[in-house]
Order: sequence, then structure tokens, then C-alpha cells
Amino acid sequence: MQQSSQVAYCLSPLGALEIYANAAGITAVHFRDVQKDRSLAGLRHQDVTAAASQSDDFQLLSVQAEEEVAQLLQQAAAQLAEYFAGTRQHFDLPLAASGTAFQQQVWQQLCRVPYGQTQSYGELALQLGNKNAMRAVGAANGRNPIAIIVPCHRVIGADGKLTGYAGGLSRKVWLLQHEQRIANAIHSNI
Repeated sequence: MQQSSQVAYCLSPLGALEIYANAAGITAVHFRDVQKDRSLAGLRHQDVTAAASQSDDFQLLSVQAEEEVAQLLQQAAAQLAEYFAGTRQHFDLPLAASGTAFQQQVWQQLCRVPYGQTQSYGELALQLGNKNAMRAVGAANGRNPIAIIVPCHRVIGADGKLTGYAGGLSRKVWLLQHEQRIANAIHSNI
């Protein structure tokens, strides 16, 4: 029996995010357009939970969860805030996304793609031990329910071109440029 997920709503530099979790871990992170969703837009003007970060660009709007899961949601929001502020390159959260065994393998491999770098679907397939599974890797990548934390935005076409992203290609470009800018700054300080 699958546990039901509970939700937190956040504002980020890329728009509103929904973070879902249950007692086992984070189950989903999705972009959500504040302008088009009245229920979330309404939360923006209510007296809600304080910001989860030092960054003015990221704000935790609301957590609707039992205490144990609420703590996990707040931790996820805080880590996302650090990511957007450029101070976090790796997430340290329990993940509990639903998916097939192959999808789980792909998502675990996505978490190994280095911050500030990209890999092609073919490279991921090769790392999973089946160089011919590029399309299956692409399909699993497209079904990743945990945006940003499971960094499917780091996957590109074999020719180096950006390919689809559930949050939209403009967000993918922003995420990649953000990571590359931070990674370059870190390496220049070494």
C-alpha cells in the first residue's frame, strides 16, 4: 500500500514549486505557475509560514502536513533555497518516488551527474550497462517526478543540444547556467 503524500508550496526564482513527501521521503517536486493557479496565488497573500531561506528569491509559502513529514518538507525547502542561493551543490534528502525498477535506476544515476555538468542519454545508458537503452533512459528521465533534486535537467542530446524538460526549456537553460556559474566560481577559487 502506497503512502499518501503531503505538500509544501514554495516560490523560487523560476516560479512556484510544489514539494510532496510522505514518511519514506520526497515523492515529487513540480513547478507550478503562480499566476495561473488561484489557490496558490491566494496563499501568497495570506499569513503563511516564514521564508525558508536567506534568499529573497525563495520563499516557503505553506506546509500542509503532519509534523514528521512537515519537517522533511521544510528540510527540502531549505535545501532548495540553498541550491537557488548557490550554496548547495548536492541534496541530502531521502527520496521515495514511485517508478519501475528501471526508472529508479535511471533516477539514481541522474543523481550522480556532477553539478554544473551535463551528460547525454547515451552516456547514461552506457553507465547503466546498456548502450542501446538511450530511448528508455530518455523516457525514464521524462517521468522523473522530483525536479531539480533528481537533476534530469542535466541530460542533453548526443549532439549537445538541449532536449525537453517538463518545467520548460527556459527553466532548463536557467538551471544549467546557474549551476555552471556556481561551479566555475568554485573552481576559480581553488
